[in-house]
Amino acid sequence: MAYTDSLYKTNYLEYASYVIKDRAIPHLDDGLKPVQRRILHSLFEIDDGNFHKVANVVGNTMKFHPHGDASIYSALIVLANKDLLIERQGNFGNIYTGDMASAARYIECRLSALARDVLFNSEITEFNESYDGRNREPVILPAKIPVLLTQGAEGIAVGMATRILPHNLIELLEAQVAYMKDIEVTVFPDFPTGGLVDVSGYDDGNGTVLIRARIDASDPKRIVIREIPYGSTTETLIASIEDAARKNKVKVASIHDFTAEKVEIEVKLQRGVYAEEVVDALYAFTDCEVSVSANLTVIDADRPRVVSVTEVLERGVDRLVDILKAEFRVEQGHLERRLHARTLERIFIENRIYKEIEAQGTSDGVVQSVFDGLAPHQSEIKREVTPEDVDTLLKIPIRRISLYDINRAKKEMTGIRRRLKEIARDLAAIVPYAIGFLENLIEKHRQDFPRRTAVVSINKTDVREAARRDLRFAYDKATGYLGYEVAGAEILRVSNYDRVLVIRQDGTYSVVDAPDKLFVGKGMLYCGLVDKDVVFTVLYRDAKGLPYIKRSHIDRFILNRAYGLVPDGCKLLKLTTETDRKISLDYKPKARLRVLHEEFDISDYPVRGVKAGGIRLAPRELKSGKIV
Repeated sequence: MAYTDSLYKTNYLEYASYVIKDRAIPHLDDGLKPVQRRILHSLFEIDDGNFHKVANVVGNTMKFHPHGDASIYSALIVLANKDLLIERQGNFGNIYTGDMASAARYIECRLSALARDVLFNSEITEFNESYDGRNREPVILPAKIPVLLTQGAEGIAVGMATRILPHNLIELLEAQVAYMKDIEVTVFPDFPTGGLVDVSGYDDGNGTVLIRARIDASDPKRIVIREIPYGSTTETLIASIEDAARKNKVKVASIHDFTAEKVEIEVKLQRGVYAEEVVDALYAFTDCEVSVSANLTVIDADRPRVVSVTEVLERGVDRLVDILKAEFRVEQGHLERRLHARTLERIFIENRIYKEIEAQGTSDGVVQSVFDGLAPHQSEIKREVTPEDVDTLLKIPIRRISLYDINRAKKEMTGIRRRLKEIARDLAAIVPYAIGFLENLIEKHRQDFPRRTAVVSINKTDVREAARRDLRFAYDKATGYLGYEVAGAEILRVSNYDRVLVIRQDGTYSVVDAPDKLFVGKGMLYCGLVDKDVVFTVLYRDAKGLPYIKRSHIDRFILNRAYGLVPDGCKLLKLTTETDRKISLDYKPKARLRVLHEEFDISDYPVRGVKAGGIRLAPRELKSGKIV
């Protein structure tokens, strides 16, 4: 049993770790999940500038991905529809309507120009063996832009999930420039579907945003939805409107979807209903307004971690600087090796060192003669001469020696030295160089990435306020039933979302959702919508027959629970919500009792809590009382 428990725990932990790190959660540094990274690496591997069949890309990615081709295909479609790293050709589906993409054999893709510029450099990328050991795949791609925040991500792992909202690339790059200039900047989500967003609760990537559709209500008899909330489709949005219409929450005559390249949903209204009356109801009862929670969970140093948008941007800047340094050093190494080779070649040819090998009888003598010939020129040679260098010199063909152009060689070496100085200068001022690099990207791609979602302040629509009060609410005294399906005297008009306060003859009260049919008894004193500003004045008498007045708000309650408006053992006589009335009392005649009638102004008495006792009006036994 102990062995089984140990095996279960080990296997479960390994599985959970694999799902978290290698499937569902993106990496902080390049913003990609493993399958996305493999797709992009595969596209880079076969990139020739032309479009490739998606089926071929999927097949090539299978070399690196230890799962089925369906997961690669679906991930590629999602990645391509981000419009950032992959260019599409053919039907890749529609993010507005939710239509599926065509089969992999019918559509094509290739890396975008931006991806080629900022995502790959094999010489500074760490590689691991693929799952079968036959190929090598990148551990992390050297991304120079904040891919994680630009694309966004969603994933569900074991015991955790991530939901990173997409942002505008240009705004992110500008924020990174501002960070390097010690200027504080805040960035907010930008959704490919457009719409309006309230970011007051965004909390730097780990809060909630409120998103609305962009609604055109300029025509009083119809509404046109031009942009939809992120995460919705025209199909789900129309379904939510139809559902609200069936429940009589929105007055709609017909809905037509003309969406193609842009969203256009036409909602025609019923006779007597106008656009301005329906907009709030659409936001309240349909997917025209949605709340989206963000959770910025990423993989960092092989562990899941929750970070903020600011932290991702700062980490991106640090990584960009490191990548640029690494690229400079790689280029510097190439140039130094090239300069060394050209220097040796020039000395070898100009000083006719190759002539010395004619007198040598052995291969070792030939190599040594080259070493000896180069020795007097050691001051010009900055690096140690190796046997590999000599072997390269000995392989120079006679034709090249005879056609050797000294001036062209010197010009090439001068250019190499100039570039080495530029690299040294840029390495010494790497932060200004990084700023210039980002500013060039911004200038080059600004027109390609306009902001689509408008940041606004949204007051969340209260469903009770938005609902139309068109239900006839009645009370039947004969049966004691109350509701909007009761055939009796109409009391008020309600909606399905209203709460109704009922006060009964016995002094009990309760608050209920507007019922279709509810038995409240044949002695109902009051029925109305809950209004915490209304002051209820009651006249009651205690067990001794003494009169009391109580004034209070009914502002705290639990739905469908009965409360007592007057103390136990007391009898409620009269109730009013008006403050300019009087209470008229008649007392029972008794010996030496001269005053048998009194009146009291209701406004003279204070408003107390609903649980407080009343104020005694007189120490006399009450015969009758009324409110006048």
